[in-house]
Amino acid sequence: MRGAVIHAPGDVRFETLDDPKILHPTDAVIRTVATCVCGSDLWPYRGAEPVDEPHPMGHEYVGIVEEVGSEVANVKPGQFVVGSFATSDNTCVNCRNGWQSSCLHREFMSTCQADYVRIPNAHGTLVATDEHPDGEMVPGLLAVSDVMGTGWYAALAAEVQPGSTAVVVGDGAVGLCGVIAAKELGAERIIAMSRHESRQKLALEFGATDIVSERGEEGIVRVKELTNGIGADSVLECVGTPESMRQALYSARPGGNVGFVGVPHDVAIDGQELFFSQVGLRGGPAPVRRYLPDLIDRVLSGRINPGKVFDLTLPLDQVAEGYKAMDERRAIKALLKP
Repeated sequence: MRGAVIHAPGDVRFETLDDPKILHPTDAVIRTVATCVCGSDLWPYRGAEPVDEPHPMGHEYVGIVEEVGSEVANVKPGQFVVGSFATSDNTCVNCRNGWQSSCLHREFMSTCQADYVRIPNAHGTLVATDEHPDGEMVPGLLAVSDVMGTGWYAALAAEVQPGSTAVVVGDGAVGLCGVIAAKELGAERIIAMSRHESRQKLALEFGATDIVSERGEEGIVRVKELTNGIGADSVLECVGTPESMRQALYSARPGGNVGFVGVPHDVAIDGQELFFSQVGLRGGPAPVRRYLPDLIDRVLSGRINPGKVFDLTLPLDQVAEGYKAMDERRAIKALLKP
């Protein structure tokens, strides 16, 4: 098969790889229908994470089941499936508590920008649709496998409530999906922080009521101005930098909550500042598997359309251009078709 391999920062190649095989009885192999480039893939691409040796890339996927291990009973060959970037057995104590991304047998997916993918813990990770979806539904279902599920978790971690005010820090695919989530959870006011016109437009389409283009201290001041000088009930941090985390924490009111889902890079939180802010803080890798059935239904029913975050579609063999376009902010998110 063929797939994406990163060799060094800025160097992603489409290469011939070994075909995936069933290694454990709980594995499945799927034929990829669609995959994509994630904002978190840009960390190694930009050199913010080390690339010690060439390795495959990609953790978002939808596809058709080709083969299953002997212990996989919930999906079968021929079914269209959606999975998560973090695999889970869906039976351990953490999974039963709803934290599948901390499954005791968790494996993070990292080979999905390819024609075929082996899915560990397939019995607890994959969710099959009743029938093969129409092509126009595929982008939305692909979004559910990560960015929509992560945006949903950010909103829940920030405790978005009906009638509340929410701020979304970050205008990438996760942040934009966070706007959808805040809207679905009943936020009355949704303040999206963005400096890019195309992303501002999509945020408003998804349900944002206000746009704040300022950053840093000016951005915090602007949020306070929009919230009667107090701050927001809920803040979704969807970037992972020290600046975005500070902006999130200082945009929340005392007693408010921050849900942080941007993978942190050099983020340090001052204990004294957090203590006196009286702001709640929860984050981490989203337990996407918990939300898959609900979010799949919302996409297939047409209630939400997170697939709109894909503003660039390319053949899989042009994966390097997908990275480049996102790195240069010419695209919000690149969808790849094998």
